[in-house]
Amino acid sequence: MSNNLESILGSEAKGLLEHQCKTIDNQMLHLPGPDFVDRVVSQTDRGPRVLRNLQNVFEHGRLGGTGYLSILPVDQGIEHTAGASFAPNPIYFDPENIVKLAIEAGCNAVASTFGVLGAVSRKYAHKIPFIVKINHNELLTYPNTFDQRLFASVEQSYNLGAAGIGATIYFGSEESNRQIEEIANAFEIAHSLGMFTVLWCYLRNNDFKTGGKDYHTSADMTSQANHLGVTIEADLIKQKQPTLNGGFKDIGFSKTSDLVYNKLTSDNPIDLTRYQVANCYMGRGGLINSGGPSGENDLQQVVKSAVINKRAGGMGLISGRKTFQKPMDEGVKIFHAIQDVYLDDNVTIA
Repeated sequence: MSNNLESILGSEAKGLLEHQCKTIDNQMLHLPGPDFVDRVVSQTDRGPRVLRNLQNVFEHGRLGGTGYLSILPVDQGIEHTAGASFAPNPIYFDPENIVKLAIEAGCNAVASTFGVLGAVSRKYAHKIPFIVKINHNELLTYPNTFDQRLFASVEQSYNLGAAGIGATIYFGSEESNRQIEEIANAFEIAHSLGMFTVLWCYLRNNDFKTGGKDYHTSADMTSQANHLGVTIEADLIKQKQPTLNGGFKDIGFSKTSDLVYNKLTSDNPIDLTRYQVANCYMGRGGLINSGGPSGENDLQQVVKSAVINKRAGGMGLISGRKTFQKPMDEGVKIFHAIQDVYLDDNVTIA
């Protein structure tokens, strides 16, 4: 057990670092590694330029050559309003500082809006891989509505030098059918132009909160969202780590199997996240978990999330508010702590 990790994780260290998964055997997974593009992605229908762009991302930053990814995502200026996002650290109203943080932190890539990346593309598109987030939910409508709408085209993203595009689908929402069709079409175009694809597979439905529980992070339901994501050929899946299970049964909708709860998962967060990986075609689609909002003990929380993701068979962490809502040197420190988990050979697959 790493002494530094043990001190950061505190009382949770042993349970997280020594847990052995007895649900889905790790031998069944397509695990991240330096050869992931050759071993897994090259078997698909993705063209040579997609393979090249993915390989470039895997080779970039502090995690270059490991098969793991550390990405800075900053689309919150639209998703949560610019004031809510950048008031804690106003330097990030300037797009250049967003890209600078990703570079200083040794990230594999930076994901942001078309406007942010377009504002600095000639200076930075050749220095760090760009992922353009092409759709967003905006909060200026009153009363608030929640719908991911296209803000940019695939072609615009290609022209500013993006290596990949990202998008969100609100699975479970009234608008999800349209979003699935829009993004499936966008992903087809992106692959034809040589860009890889990243899908934020989020759940959204007021009825997913019931009985005092929020099933938007339920393992069974988020995993099915992942499965829908890889079905439309998302190369990477961004998903919130599960905090509970049993949403399908407790809400009483869709279809499931008792084996999901009795055999394929347990209460351990690593096992719950392993089920998310399984639904990404057993790891053929890389699972990147999100870091969540900034709060207390951010360093401990991101390290914990990284350990869970790595030991479950995931491909990395995407962390925004916990990093850019702090002074840049503190944000860099948090990114390095995340990356150190993936660089630590003592943190192994469960």
